[in-house]
Amino acid sequence: MDSSTACVSFIGIVDFTEDATWVYCSESVYDLLGYEPHELIGTPSLNLVHPDEFSEVKELHYTTISQDQAAVLAYLRMKHKDPYKGYILCGISRTVCQNVLVGSVSFAAPGPKAMHNASTAQEVKIITPTAKDLEFRRWNDPNPMPPCPIPSSRSHSPDIRRRDRKEAITFDPLPEQSIRTALILDRFSVNCGILYCSNDSLISTTACMGRSFFDFVSRKDEDLVRSWIDVIKSWGVNERGQPSDGGFGFGKFSLLVRGRDSSIRHADPVPSRHRSGPSSGHDHLSRTRDARPSHHHASSGSSYRDRERDRERYRESRESRTGTRPRSDDERVVDAIFSAHSDGLMVILRPSSS
Repeated sequence: MDSSTACVSFIGIVDFTEDATWVYCSESVYDLLGYEPHELIGTPSLNLVHPDEFSEVKELHYTTISQDQAAVLAYLRMKHKDPYKGYILCGISRTVCQNVLVGSVSFAAPGPKAMHNASTAQEVKIITPTAKDLEFRRWNDPNPMPPCPIPSSRSHSPDIRRRDRKEAITFDPLPEQSIRTALILDRFSVNCGILYCSNDSLISTTACMGRSFFDFVSRKDEDLVRSWIDVIKSWGVNERGQPSDGGFGFGKFSLLVRGRDSSIRHADPVPSRHRSGPSSGHDHLSRTRDARPSHHHASSGSSYRDRERDRERYRESRESRTGTRPRSDDERVVDAIFSAHSDGLMVILRPSSS
């Protein structure tokens, strides 16, 4: 295995058929497996699985979908295009997103990163016997995101047989599962532009493509979500400081269905010149990184309020013209799973149950 292969992960999306056909592959698939994305899209992903593991991987594909699972990590072998490189041990993350299965594929090797990835997954499945050393779970940790109720219509009962590739389970394409939407974001930009949206269930695909992810995060939650993404990016770095995979992060925030213009940000209040007591230190720490130093005289309070009022009027006018001003019925609380990969960030959203 050359050193460059161990540094990458790619984002992959497959459908619900028994072949798990590739729907999407990010560019880094070439660095890991030697294929260009167009060579894989439309072909069965199970074609890349090691023959000794084919039946178990196919059963895992069925189980993951039928049980509506999220943040599942599996270790198995996948074929490199170069026959001299043979099969590569990979860590594959998988989450059901309504009508597709999304996740990432990365080179698997023992070490702190493997422990971190496994410890943040909701379930770990070891398929390649030699990968037992990669299994690591924290004891007695609660599930960070309780599972969705499994839809009641379950008419598919596969004939489960093992060992022989020719006798692997068979099943018809499975029905859609609980509402989830997967977004792929540009990890190399501050605004995290949306590069891909898996469906229209939570936000419109045509309305969100190319826009900042934070256009769809409520203003009150923006700083919090930005801090989460900063953490995920820091996790998704390998030992050389290069972009890589980095486990799962979980959170909850308010999603704006119609979006807004997140480039318009409120200026932070200018702290009073007459501070006293221990609260002054807290006030200083609460200022955000976007605050700019201001030089005000003690009598400038009214002028500051005037400027704030003017900014608010401008923001309302601009949002009104662009149609991005959110209404109460356009905002919904969602659970989110965040993960970092070599060439993108993955965000999986679902309506929150609480």
